[in-house]
Amino acid sequence: MKKFQFFVCAVLSFWTLSTTTLQAQNGDQILDGIGETGLIARYVFNGDAKDWSRNNLHGKIEENKAKFVNDEFFGKVLSLPADSKAFVSIPGDGLIGEESLSISGWIFLRTAQKGQTVFDFGKSTNSHLFFAPTGTENETGAQTQVITEKGAKHKTQSPALEAGKWNHVAVVINIPSKSISTFVNGKLAAETKNADLDLSKLFDYNTASKNKLYIGKSLGNENSYLNAKLHDFRIYRVALTDKQITRIFNNAFREGEEEESGEEKTTDLPKFASTTPQLYNQFLTNVSDVKVQTVAGTLPRLPSYVKGVYRDGIQGPEVRVIWPSPKDNSQALKSGQYTVIGTVSGTDLKPKAVVTVIDRKATASPKRKLESFKLEEVSLNADADGHQTKFIENRDKFISTLATTDPDSFLYMFRNAFGQTQPKEAEPLGVWDTQETKLRGHATGHYLTAIAQAYASTGYDKTLQANFANKMNYMVDTLYQLAQLSGKPRTAGGKFVADPTAVPFGPGKTAFDSDLSPEGIRTDYENWGTGFISAYPPDQFIMLENGATYGGQKTQIWAPYYTLHKILAGLMDIYEVSGNEKALQTAKGMGDWVYARMKKLPTETLISMWNRYIAGEFGGMNEAMARLYRITKDPHYLEVAQLFDNIKVFYGDAEHSHGLAKNVDTFRGLHANQHIPQIMGALEMYRDSNTPDYFNIADNFWYKTVNDYMYTIGGVAGARNPANAECFISQPATIYENGFSSGGQNETCATYNMLKLTGDLFLYEQRGELMDYYERGLYNHILSSVAENSPANTYHVPLRPGSVKQFGNAHMNGFTCCNGTAIESNTKFQNSIYFKSADNNALYVNLYVPSTLKWTEKNITIEQTTDFPKQDFTKLTIKGNGNFDLKVRVPHWVTKGFFVKINGKEEKVKATPGSYLSLNKKWKNGDTIELRMPFEFHLEPVMDQQNIASLFYGPILLAAQEKEPRKDWRKVTFDAKDISKTINGDPKKLEFTIDGVSYKPFYDTYGRHSVYLDVTLK
Repeated sequence: MKKFQFFVCAVLSFWTLSTTTLQAQNGDQILDGIGETGLIARYVFNGDAKDWSRNNLHGKIEENKAKFVNDEFFGKVLSLPADSKAFVSIPGDGLIGEESLSISGWIFLRTAQKGQTVFDFGKSTNSHLFFAPTGTENETGAQTQVITEKGAKHKTQSPALEAGKWNHVAVVINIPSKSISTFVNGKLAAETKNADLDLSKLFDYNTASKNKLYIGKSLGNENSYLNAKLHDFRIYRVALTDKQITRIFNNAFREGEEEESGEEKTTDLPKFASTTPQLYNQFLTNVSDVKVQTVAGTLPRLPSYVKGVYRDGIQGPEVRVIWPSPKDNSQALKSGQYTVIGTVSGTDLKPKAVVTVIDRKATASPKRKLESFKLEEVSLNADADGHQTKFIENRDKFISTLATTDPDSFLYMFRNAFGQTQPKEAEPLGVWDTQETKLRGHATGHYLTAIAQAYASTGYDKTLQANFANKMNYMVDTLYQLAQLSGKPRTAGGKFVADPTAVPFGPGKTAFDSDLSPEGIRTDYENWGTGFISAYPPDQFIMLENGATYGGQKTQIWAPYYTLHKILAGLMDIYEVSGNEKALQTAKGMGDWVYARMKKLPTETLISMWNRYIAGEFGGMNEAMARLYRITKDPHYLEVAQLFDNIKVFYGDAEHSHGLAKNVDTFRGLHANQHIPQIMGALEMYRDSNTPDYFNIADNFWYKTVNDYMYTIGGVAGARNPANAECFISQPATIYENGFSSGGQNETCATYNMLKLTGDLFLYEQRGELMDYYERGLYNHILSSVAENSPANTYHVPLRPGSVKQFGNAHMNGFTCCNGTAIESNTKFQNSIYFKSADNNALYVNLYVPSTLKWTEKNITIEQTTDFPKQDFTKLTIKGNGNFDLKVRVPHWVTKGFFVKINGKEEKVKATPGSYLSLNKKWKNGDTIELRMPFEFHLEPVMDQQNIASLFYGPILLAAQEKEPRKDWRKVTFDAKDISKTINGDPKKLEFTIDGVSYKPFYDTYGRHSVYLDVTLK
């Protein structure tokens, strides 16, 4: 023991000298400086074999002689005795679809006997990977081995682990780097390079039950059981760096405090010297200065792109300027002038912005000028050649699978929370809706919205439509019945608590907790207050008010208002498409419950609640409450909607000193999808309260997000700094420096919400840039997020070199947040193709999608016929007579002209890319409008490393189809004056080749890909 104590002291001394102490963030989102999106599973083994990550891959102890014992260093640990043949099995789907792996854990060997196995993962003894701490029967030393079906063996060999002491072991399988590394006690012990590996060969991706994932036992040798104690066993989907492994090791000795690095200083992405040519910027000779004006107290909106002058006759694009991003508005508090100095990546140019600050004057706020069409008024058509479009393909995957779902699965945890008997053969959902998951019920909210949209969209098939009508009614009837139980006596004369603010502790408990286990869940619904409905008791809402953070322990919570928002939105969606009064009454009951609790909370508590990572994530509760107000006209709902203002982000502080309302970026480094719905809610509040700040918050957020945080597919999150792939990068316009997280990026539901925000903003201001972004995100992220042959879909979309998309939830039986928004996205593709003016005197054509619009108020039908995006042409045919302005979008990528024919006659028009063209005419039955918008190739670079760029053809992102993993960007050389010279292929099929490499639309890419290229111009 003294030896071990000395060892620990030495470690701590080294750690103190070599690191900088940073305050750990609250909650479980960062563990040892590694974002939880990189974590597959974590088994602490301090009393059970449950997965402490949010993925619910709970282990099972397969032998009852295994026991938990007290340990002087780690408290309670798992003991696998020598004579027990005990081991832990974990779910067989845990490693499906992963590319690289890191596996770590603490092991206390009782004996140095050979043949013991710490872990063994695979589908058979011919395809597996394992770690033998003291050697195999035939090989000496600690062995990490990967064995494939073809008989190949890759291994590392290092000194055997010492028995009688705790050792920390980490095994890293880095596929792009073709390496296997073994670390012992934070230091590299052995490494094998040039290991050509493919983890898909080790596991059965079709039948998870065939995969055997064992801790403490070999797949084959019945005498290879582990005689040891185990603690904190983890599996990561990323290849951990040596610094991260050292941090995991060292942090184990720091009680209650972790040393964490907010930024991973080392990265496996290439670093470029300042002399590296950066795309068109290498030809720049001058960049224009700009002049802008703002009102006192509000930071100016500086243009992201300005005009540049290029040498050698190069006609380059406008120049991306990176301006400083102040954290407050102190520069603009008083009238006068000041100068801002910007930078241009890869150059020494320092463009200036001269800012004139004037006294604030009253200005008119934008009015909502447009309205959406109902889903049933727009239908998707086959393309001009009679083929199904990608929109119809993806829609049908989701519609057909939704039609087969069992509503009782989505009601299972609601009945469980209320202690009700489950219908015969009812099965619960998995993933984030399991028994003990604190977010359970979230998928039910998405489901309510999806079946409402499916009902509205399936007029083409009355049998399908009736299926969804029945599902809606059944779901609402059940939720209504459960809500009616809350806050009412079980039996006549029984005790109950109707007041939502007086909810007591659960029976036999001395505090509120989030225990949802069969043994620990409270089901005393009579004490929950009138109107309460959720898939878990009210404790999490109350714990949030009392300061609880996000995490897996009983004293922690997981976004209760996020789940509630999904349920409320779904109920209102059903009400609005079907008129189901029970749906509205259920929503109102919960709205009243929320109002009763929220109205008593002080501002300080609200600020604390809404700025707690994930715990305080409330989705769009402000949007839902404002919408409920609009439906019911009850002012209480508008009042409570305002209580969901994220004051710190919206206004800077309780005094409303700055924040987004005054164009200050207050969301850098924050969780992206926690905040985007809040902004949508601000815009909804503007609609109902007409408070200008709410519009400014939404508009400023959108502009900053799209210009400073957007990847080329339209996604907006994926930070390496902070170390969380679900966050915005820590500093605006530094995606290369701080983005491209190895844990993935571009959370799909964040783009779903960005599209909703974009469409809503367009109803107020008809700026072409809004629908240009909508088109980008729709085609290049949402369409590309669905698997080829099923409705399985992406969570994060990886964009690093040679990445592979991972799809999940093919059978709609286990939902993450992005699986939830996917069933919404893919049942409403038609919702933004057309908008109408509020007075029905103008029609906006936003997207070029084969479709039919039935404009009820005008008694006009418009059919759009096109092969877009495999064709640069679309035709609109009008059926009926009417006088209205036809507004057609001229996309930003149209630089070779935009041509219009009406009834076959060429029209002289002045069309500006990134705007709308107005065609004014008294339209007659049979009139045709033909639009042609020639496509061309163009590059879209990363703002802070311009030679890293994506290739587009018109609006479509083209991805290089990779044959093997890679750790560097694919290098491509183009002609500086005409990049198309080196591109061959068939535009009709959108299939191209460059240097013998195939490029396809990202939405048609299902294998390994590179979205970003290292581009040289000559």
